Amino acid sequence: MNVLIMNCSPVRNGATAEIASIVSHCLKEKYKVTRACIDDYHFGFCKGCRACHSTAKCIQSDDFDKAIGQFEQADIIIMVSPSYWADVPGQFKAFIDRCTPWCNTHQPHASLSKGKKGYSIALRTGPNMKECDRIIETVEHFYGHMEIECCGSLGLCSVEYKEAVEQRKDEIIRFCEKI
Repeated sequence: MNVLIMNCSPVRNGATAEIASIVSHCLKEKYKVTRACIDDYHFGFCKGCRACHSTAKCIQSDDFDKAIGQFEQADIIIMVSPSYWADVPGQFKAFIDRCTPWCNTHQPHASLSKGKKGYSIALRTGPNMKECDRIIETVEHFYGHMEIECCGSLGLCSVEYKEAVEQRKDEIIRFCEKI
Protein backbone atom coordinates (compact mmCIF):
# COMPACT_ATOMS: atom_id res chain seq x y z
CA MET A 1 0.00 0.00 0.00
CA ASN A 2 1.10 3.54 -0.77
CA VAL A 3 1.16 6.27 1.87
CA LEU A 4 1.38 10.00 1.16
CA ILE A 5 2.55 12.16 4.05
CA MET A 6 1.89 15.81 3.27
CA ASN A 7 3.67 18.56 5.20
CA CYS A 8 1.00 21.25 4.95
CA SER A 9 3.44 23.93 6.12
CA PRO A 10 5.49 25.93 3.63
CA VAL A 11 8.44 25.44 6.03
CA ARG A 12 10.43 22.44 4.81
CA ASN A 13 12.59 21.92 7.91
CA GLY A 14 10.50 22.98 10.91
CA ALA A 15 8.41 21.15 13.50
CA THR A 16 5.78 20.03 10.96
CA ALA A 17 8.48 18.52 8.74
CA GLU A 18 10.01 16.82 11.77
CA ILE A 19 6.68 15.20 12.63
CA ALA A 20 6.26 14.09 9.01
CA SER A 21 9.74 12.57 9.18
CA ILE A 22 8.89 10.58 12.33
CA VAL A 23 5.66 9.34 10.74
CA SER A 24 7.56 8.36 7.60
CA HIS A 25 10.16 6.47 9.62
CA CYS A 26 7.45 4.62 11.56
CA LEU A 27 5.54 3.55 8.45
CA LYS A 28 8.31 2.81 5.94
CA GLU A 29 8.68 -0.84 7.00
CA LYS A 30 4.97 -1.48 6.50
CA TYR A 31 4.14 0.70 3.49
CA LYS A 32 5.65 2.44 0.48
CA VAL A 33 5.91 6.01 1.79
CA THR A 34 6.06 9.25 -0.17
CA ARG A 35 6.63 12.55 1.61
CA ALA A 36 5.74 15.89 0.11
CA CYS A 37 5.61 19.50 1.24
CA ILE A 38 2.85 21.86 0.11
CA ASP A 39 5.67 24.17 -0.97
CA ASP A 40 6.87 21.54 -3.49
CA TYR A 41 4.08 22.70 -5.78
CA HIS A 42 3.46 26.01 -7.47
CA PHE A 43 -0.18 26.63 -8.21
CA GLY A 44 -2.49 29.60 -8.30
CA PHE A 45 -5.48 30.39 -6.16
CA CYS A 46 -8.94 29.25 -7.20
CA LYS A 47 -10.39 31.95 -9.48
CA GLY A 48 -13.97 31.24 -8.42
CA CYS A 49 -15.01 31.00 -12.06
CA ARG A 50 -16.99 27.79 -11.47
CA ALA A 51 -16.04 26.41 -14.88
CA CYS A 52 -15.16 23.19 -13.07
CA HIS A 53 -18.80 22.85 -11.96
CA SER A 54 -19.71 21.95 -15.54
CA THR A 55 -16.43 20.44 -16.78
CA ALA A 56 -14.96 18.76 -13.64
CA LYS A 57 -11.63 20.36 -14.63
CA CYS A 58 -9.81 23.48 -13.58
CA ILE A 59 -9.00 26.03 -16.27
CA GLN A 60 -5.56 26.73 -14.76
CA SER A 61 -2.44 24.91 -15.87
CA ASP A 62 0.17 24.59 -13.11
CA ASP A 63 1.54 22.12 -10.54
CA PHE A 64 -1.87 21.35 -9.09
CA ASP A 65 -2.31 18.27 -11.28
CA LYS A 66 1.02 16.96 -9.97
CA ALA A 67 -0.16 17.39 -6.38
CA ILE A 68 -3.55 15.76 -6.90
CA GLY A 69 -1.77 12.97 -8.79
CA GLN A 70 0.09 12.10 -5.60
CA PHE A 71 -3.25 11.87 -3.79
CA GLU A 72 -4.49 9.51 -6.50
CA GLN A 73 -1.45 7.24 -6.10
CA ALA A 74 -1.90 6.98 -2.32
CA ASP A 75 -4.04 4.47 -0.47
CA ILE A 76 -3.45 6.28 2.83
CA ILE A 77 -3.06 10.05 3.14
CA ILE A 78 -1.65 11.72 6.24
CA MET A 79 -1.90 15.50 6.42
CA VAL A 80 0.40 17.15 8.98
CA SER A 81 -0.62 20.77 9.50
CA PRO A 82 0.55 23.53 11.80
CA SER A 83 -1.67 26.32 13.02
CA TYR A 84 -1.47 29.63 11.21
CA TRP A 85 -3.78 31.99 13.06
CA ALA A 86 -5.92 29.12 14.38
CA ASP A 87 -6.36 27.32 11.07
CA VAL A 88 -4.41 25.65 8.28
CA PRO A 89 -1.68 27.60 6.43
CA GLY A 90 -2.83 29.65 3.45
CA GLN A 91 -0.87 27.50 0.99
CA PHE A 92 -2.77 24.41 2.14
CA LYS A 93 -6.09 26.28 2.08
CA ALA A 94 -5.32 27.34 -1.51
CA PHE A 95 -4.78 23.64 -2.34
CA ILE A 96 -8.12 22.72 -0.77
CA ASP A 97 -9.85 25.45 -2.80
CA ARG A 98 -8.28 24.14 -6.00
CA CYS A 99 -9.77 20.70 -5.26
CA THR A 100 -13.22 22.04 -6.19
CA PRO A 101 -13.32 19.92 -9.39
CA TRP A 102 -13.10 16.83 -7.10
CA CYS A 103 -15.66 18.11 -4.58
CA ASN A 104 -18.65 15.79 -4.31
CA THR A 105 -21.16 18.62 -3.81
CA HIS A 106 -21.72 19.26 -7.51
CA GLN A 107 -22.06 17.23 -10.68
CA PRO A 108 -20.12 16.49 -12.69
CA HIS A 109 -17.06 16.16 -10.51
CA ALA A 110 -13.76 14.39 -10.86
CA SER A 111 -13.01 11.79 -8.21
CA LEU A 112 -10.14 9.98 -6.62
CA SER A 113 -10.11 6.20 -6.56
CA LYS A 114 -12.39 4.79 -3.89
CA GLY A 115 -11.18 3.33 -0.61
CA LYS A 116 -8.62 5.94 0.42
CA LYS A 117 -8.05 6.42 4.14
CA GLY A 118 -7.08 9.74 5.68
CA TYR A 119 -5.37 10.71 8.91
CA SER A 120 -4.53 14.14 10.25
CA ILE A 121 -1.98 15.54 12.66
CA ALA A 122 -2.30 19.13 13.87
CA LEU A 123 0.25 21.09 15.86
CA ARG A 124 0.30 24.48 17.45
CA THR A 125 2.58 26.53 19.67
CA GLY A 126 0.09 27.28 22.45
CA PRO A 127 -1.51 25.00 25.04
CA ASN A 128 -5.15 25.12 23.85
CA MET A 129 -6.34 21.94 22.09
CA LYS A 130 -9.33 23.78 20.54
CA GLU A 131 -7.02 25.19 17.89
CA CYS A 132 -5.75 21.72 16.96
CA ASP A 133 -9.36 20.51 16.83
CA ARG A 134 -10.20 23.29 14.37
CA ILE A 135 -7.34 22.27 12.07
CA ILE A 136 -8.39 18.62 12.27
CA GLU A 137 -11.97 19.63 11.44
CA THR A 138 -10.73 21.51 8.37
CA VAL A 139 -8.75 18.48 7.17
CA GLU A 140 -11.62 16.09 7.88
CA HIS A 141 -14.08 18.39 6.07
CA PHE A 142 -11.73 18.33 3.08
CA TYR A 143 -11.45 14.52 3.29
CA GLY A 144 -15.24 14.20 3.39
CA HIS A 145 -15.74 16.15 0.18
CA MET A 146 -12.93 14.19 -1.48
CA GLU A 147 -14.56 10.93 -0.31
CA ILE A 148 -11.49 9.96 1.73
CA GLU A 149 -12.45 8.01 4.86
CA CYS A 150 -11.38 9.80 8.06
CA CYS A 151 -9.60 7.22 10.19
CA GLY A 152 -7.81 9.08 12.97
CA SER A 153 -6.24 12.28 14.17
CA LEU A 154 -3.68 13.58 16.60
CA GLY A 155 -3.42 17.06 18.09
CA LEU A 156 -0.12 18.28 19.51
CA CYS A 157 -0.06 21.47 21.58
CA SER A 158 2.97 23.45 22.78
CA VAL A 159 5.10 22.57 19.76
CA GLU A 160 6.78 25.61 18.23
CA TYR A 161 10.19 24.46 17.07
CA LYS A 162 11.33 21.09 15.81
CA GLU A 163 13.36 20.54 18.98
CA ALA A 164 10.04 20.32 20.89
CA VAL A 165 8.92 17.42 18.70
CA GLU A 166 11.40 15.05 20.36
CA GLN A 167 9.43 15.30 23.61
CA ARG A 168 6.29 14.13 21.74
CA LYS A 169 7.94 11.38 19.70
CA ASP A 170 6.45 8.48 21.71
CA GLU A 171 2.96 9.95 21.28
CA ILE A 172 3.49 10.24 17.52
CA ILE A 173 4.80 6.67 17.32
CA ARG A 174 1.75 5.35 19.22
CA PHE A 175 -0.49 7.20 16.75
CA CYS A 176 1.39 5.63 13.83
CA GLU A 177 0.87 2.14 15.26
CA LYS A 178 -2.86 2.59 14.53
CA ILE A 179 -2.26 3.29 10.84
